[in-house]
Amino acid sequence: MKDVAELKTLHAALLDIVRDAGKCVMDVYATDFEVTDKSDNSPVTQADKKADEVIVARLKALTPDIFIVSEESTEAGQRPADGAPFWLVDPLDGTKEFINRNGEFTVNVALIENGQPVLGVVLAPALGRLFSGIAGVGAWLEDADGAREIRCRVPPGEGLTVVASRSHGDAAALDAYLAGRKVADLRNAGSSLKICLVAAGEADVYPRLGRTMEWDIAAGHAVLVAAGGRIEQVDGSPFSYGKPDFANPHFAAWGLGA
Repeated sequence: MKDVAELKTLHAALLDIVRDAGKCVMDVYATDFEVTDKSDNSPVTQADKKADEVIVARLKALTPDIFIVSEESTEAGQRPADGAPFWLVDPLDGTKEFINRNGEFTVNVALIENGQPVLGVVLAPALGRLFSGIAGVGAWLEDADGAREIRCRVPPGEGLTVVASRSHGDAAALDAYLAGRKVADLRNAGSSLKICLVAAGEADVYPRLGRTMEWDIAAGHAVLVAAGGRIEQVDGSPFSYGKPDFANPHFAAWGLGA
């Protein structure tokens, strides 16, 4: 288990790595890029591949003893030793948003220890928003207004602001999960930005009632925990990382208050 000083050192290095990966993503974004399909029929672009190369190479140099799980480059069956820390990398979360050019895509990197995220960085390069967090230390946002600490909010009296997926929606399941709760507003957003909006006090809950993988949410989860929030399974049971297939159960990301 790394101490706070070590996590702060890794945090500073990780910010630089993710920024550089974000530059790779934006270089491709500015071109007439090609889209191909992976074996699972999900789309992939050169931005995914180039950002992955940057992140994985830099993480290997930074922490050669820590296993890296990446959506784009980890071969099936490869996984960290039981109980060992590992990196979770999604070099381009929200590829559909990237292809649709709506700006709501992110670069995500998280460090997992004992099944929980302890450090994470989420960059939305097209939006100029950089979220990061260290568990037990704090969470931060850098944008056009500068750098500042962020915290989850207590839901206002008028009701919850709920954030939902722009690309993967199930309205009936969402209504069922929110039944009995006072909802003031429903917002749509892409990629792991949804978790970060809860961390920044811009929303109160993000229920995800569909398929996700661990690398999709780990970095946002780290920011959320550092900002005072939590992710739990929809039945309220704990959420952890390092599952055999890295697939997530349905979950909800909450700020302060249930």
